Amino acid sequence: MMTSFATLTIGQAPRSDIMPLLMAHLPAGSVTHVGLLDGLSTEHIEQRYAPAEGDAVLVTRLLDGSQVAMAAHLVERGLQEKIDVLEALGCQTILLLCTGEFNRLHARNALLLEPDRIIPPLIGAIVGKHRAGIVVPVESQVVEQANKWRKLATPPCFAVASPYISDDQTLTEAATRLAEQGAEVVVLDCIGYNRHHADVLQKHLNIPVLLSNVLMAKLAAELVV
Repeated sequence: MMTSFATLTIGQAPRSDIMPLLMAHLPAGSVTHVGLLDGLSTEHIEQRYAPAEGDAVLVTRLLDGSQVAMAAHLVERGLQEKIDVLEALGCQTILLLCTGEFNRLHARNALLLEPDRIIPPLIGAIVGKHRAGIVVPVESQVVEQANKWRKLATPPCFAVASPYISDDQTLTEAATRLAEQGAEVVVLDCIGYNRHHADVLQKHLNIPVLLSNVLMAKLAAELVV
């Protein structure tokens, strides 16, 4: 049954990797979970969303735990179709479970919560002139992320570690490089990072570690009725 509040992931729902984290803040009976890739095989995903050379890339997790890369502009088109369907079904609030940057997503009447529009200003307000270190899942996103975070008072530094295929050591080494570059706060900026990743880093770093998805879940929880 469709509820008035829905989460929309660019992967397949439900996201077992992050659902415990989200549902710590969102009431289970009041939320519907939808995925862009629901019901699609790996072959169909490849046919519809495979990135071409030069495309901006987004990565997500499938139900079997594997990581898949997709062209951002094709993902945006697919997400808009899902948003239109959710609105037609009466959904009033849609929480997008992707921290990628989208320029044309819109809802006619529903409240659409997009992390890329909410998280950077929020982090900017938190860190002020201090330097943030941003961890992203794939190398190709570093250049794209520079635009997303351009309004921070102090330019951030970046490191790469996938929440889907990187081990704890790789993640720790990435965050340590950020600290060495002067980062005073680390932001795990992919929906796939979870509390385990934050806890691992907190044991090795003497600076705060923030999860974008937790920040979004806490904000979204205030809108569940």
